[in-house]
Amino acid sequence: MNHGATLLHLRGAAGMAAIYRKISWRLLPLLMLCGVIAHIDHVNVDHARRHIQDSLGFGDHVFAWGAGVFFIAYALFAVPCNLLLEKIGARKMLLRMMLGWGAATAAGALVRTPLEFYTIRFLLGMCEAGFLPGVILYLTYWYPAARRARVFAVFASATLVGGIVAGPLSDALRQALHLHSGMQGWQWLLLAQGLPAALLGIAAYFYLDDHPDDAKWLSGFEQQMVAQDLHRDEAALAGTDDDEDDEDEPPSALAVIWSLLRDPAICLLALATLLLTGASFALAHWAPALLRHWGAGGLLAAIPGVVGIAGMIAIGHDSDRRRERRGHFIACMVLAAGGLGLAIAADDGLAWSLAGLALATLGIASALPLLAAILTALLNRRRAAAGIALVGGVGMLGGAFGPALGARLLAWGDSAAMLAALIGLYLAAGLILMLALRMAPRRGGPDARDGLRDKMARS
Repeated sequence: MNHGATLLHLRGAAGMAAIYRKISWRLLPLLMLCGVIAHIDHVNVDHARRHIQDSLGFGDHVFAWGAGVFFIAYALFAVPCNLLLEKIGARKMLLRMMLGWGAATAAGALVRTPLEFYTIRFLLGMCEAGFLPGVILYLTYWYPAARRARVFAVFASATLVGGIVAGPLSDALRQALHLHSGMQGWQWLLLAQGLPAALLGIAAYFYLDDHPDDAKWLSGFEQQMVAQDLHRDEAALAGTDDDEDDEDEPPSALAVIWSLLRDPAICLLALATLLLTGASFALAHWAPALLRHWGAGGLLAAIPGVVGIAGMIAIGHDSDRRRERRGHFIACMVLAAGGLGLAIAADDGLAWSLAGLALATLGIASALPLLAAILTALLNRRRAAAGIALVGGVGMLGGAFGPALGARLLAWGDSAAMLAALIGLYLAAGLILMLALRMAPRRGGPDARDGLRDKMARS
């Protein structure tokens, strides 16, 4: 390549980067705010747990069943919600979901019996089920595979932000509104935290666009360049430069789901996601108790989350820059395992235990966006909606068993035994991902993977 051609290439790369920065500044702030609210709304009962128990007399088993019901509903409705989003568009679906889960959150203030509590948690899980898979699918409409790890990481950082602010915000609201108009503080907490979801759903409907072609804030040239990037991805997955399958009759939703269930690579990715999220929910559930045991309170308790946010964005950026996924994911699992190992070796010493938890959080937080980038690079347009939701829904089942697994391990031994088991789960997730990528076919048929898979997933 001569000097003139090199300069033209660099200008073209800089121009495309500017287009995607423009898209990111338009889409990501609102989607991240929605993500923060989604996290707060499904953990707020945990922060008000003691006060709900004092008011209603619920035992620990009621909250355990309530958590399980939420995640089961999430898993059951993830695929239908994502298929509906694909059909009616992200704007309409986000509006419906966020109005629904805002109403379910607020209705939690009215529960009086365990059955009512379970019903509300099920409805909340049903309404939230399409949010995370839906946003991942939505972002694939705007970003090619080579640019997704950083974008997914930036969006996923909203969950860590929600984890940092949920406790202080919930406590402040509950204390400020306690016994106002004769209602308990926890009731006001649920009522107040249901409103932002509804308002953000309305904002998303009017502010977002379903596809780049609908975006009036992009020029015609910018829309064309994004479309070309996305078409190259689809052509690579189809094993051809032309999307010849467009002329065929689209398969039914059941046919697509059945094809995913028969795909060993997708099933193994779902298993890796289940192990990863199960271990992560267990760690997140018991981390506050561990931090208190180590003597880490106040701002110290926020260190792992802050490190995780910074690290996941940096690792996502590096993964996109190097056009590599598998090695980054394995490195994240090693970081997670090594960080927890350091926490075990610290023997309850504050500094090293906190450092170990921060390293583990960095690895765990960075792994999920990479896994999403790998998954979306292996799915063609027809299978993306169902495939993303299927893998994500199976992964969310980890929220049902993860905390219970941690409790069982703590009952058998001490925190070191629980952390050692989580190390095993993280390493197993890394090994399963490697096996999944080896089983993903390279070529042949509408679901073939060629150089895109090698460059973006296996390197």
